[in-house]
Amino acid sequence: MYVIIVGAGEVGRSIAANLEETHNVAVIDRDAETVEELTYSLDVLAICGDGTDLETLREAGLEQAGLVIACTDNDETNAVVCGAAKAATDVFTIARVRRRTLLETWQGSEGAFGVDFMVCTDLLTAQAIFRISGLPSAHDVDTFAGGLIRMAEFDIPADSPIADRTVKEADCYDSLTFAAIFRDDEMVVTRGNTVIRAGDRVVVIGSPESINDFAEEVATTPDEAEEVVIVGASEIGFQTAREFEDHGFRPRLIERDHDRAREVAEDLPNTMVMENDATDADFLAREHVDEADVVIAALDSDEKNLLVSLLADRLGVDRTVAVIETPEYADLFETVGVDVAINPREETAEEIVRFTRADNTEKVAMLEHDLAEVIEIEVDEDSVLVGREIAAATNDLPEGVVIGAISRGGKHITPRGSTVVEPGDHVIVFVDAGALDDVLKLI
Repeated sequence: MYVIIVGAGEVGRSIAANLEETHNVAVIDRDAETVEELTYSLDVLAICGDGTDLETLREAGLEQAGLVIACTDNDETNAVVCGAAKAATDVFTIARVRRRTLLETWQGSEGAFGVDFMVCTDLLTAQAIFRISGLPSAHDVDTFAGGLIRMAEFDIPADSPIADRTVKEADCYDSLTFAAIFRDDEMVVTRGNTVIRAGDRVVVIGSPESINDFAEEVATTPDEAEEVVIVGASEIGFQTAREFEDHGFRPRLIERDHDRAREVAEDLPNTMVMENDATDADFLAREHVDEADVVIAALDSDEKNLLVSLLADRLGVDRTVAVIETPEYADLFETVGVDVAINPREETAEEIVRFTRADNTEKVAMLEHDLAEVIEIEVDEDSVLVGREIAAATNDLPEGVVIGAISRGGKHITPRGSTVVEPGDHVIVFVDAGALDDVLKLI
């Protein structure tokens, strides 16, 4: 597929890097230095220009493009890019926006702005924060098959009952598959004799119930979040509070700006909004923030979010989640004591990339900065899996592949060696990123 990306910020660059080996990619950006850097760092056609200009889009190869992705930092610009592309061709268009109101306007008027699919960065981030906060000790959580199946990553502490046990010994769950282990910079696709070590990050796929049971087994925090404190009424902070409200929670939100605090208080009827500085230790103690199950730092800078998270950890908060704008900071934040670091741009790139996969790909989740992916695929008669037992079919797949779960007619099937895949099944597969293209061709 020929893909045009407008905007070479973190989202655009992440998408381009993910696609450069398997697709023809053109990237448009207004900044000449950025374009020059892209020319040397990625195998893409980099063009300096205005993506809202139809001539610039044509220079980038609009007539042959199958997909145009508008992901600048300006919502209106992204809508105009899609409208311009759609006016000239029937290309599929994707717009990335920050404002949920724009997403809701688009959803309420089919085909508005010439946008075929719209991604709201702040809403995606809020949803990711909610999923992770609701599962003790989880580092990453995603859902597949309409919520029927979950994937989650868990850090294994030294005192975990499954540390130093083999996968076969640890696998006492009816509907759970151990997919892989991330150990330092190494990825290990699990087998029955694979030993789980303290410090590992384990990827499991299964029913929500089995994932919850596993979380309780390995948890370093005792229960799912009930007392939630959000620091910062940024758009992400606001959307996160709204997401918790929508699921029956009554979170607390701390915002120091008077006008913003008043504004969000009016829009969040089930959230207690407190106007104060979250770095004021006396205020935090007075408001018993130390008793919170999770503190979510959603301020306007990575440094402030790190400070708030470390302060909350020092006060004794069970779990801290920090929003980061710089992807390279994720490992650093978690090394110094932040439990989970979430990057909005990575969440957005993950949602968009699935449109560049095979037509039968329903969902994509990227793990560990795209070292691996978990993908949901609806298989047909041509799949190497169909009509065969999994134990035999996987011999024809590259190394680094694990069949994690199957959804058939709205029912979850835990794959075992003797399981036979049928046409129309939704198969959730863990794949080493290096083998992804071969796997997609086969299944």
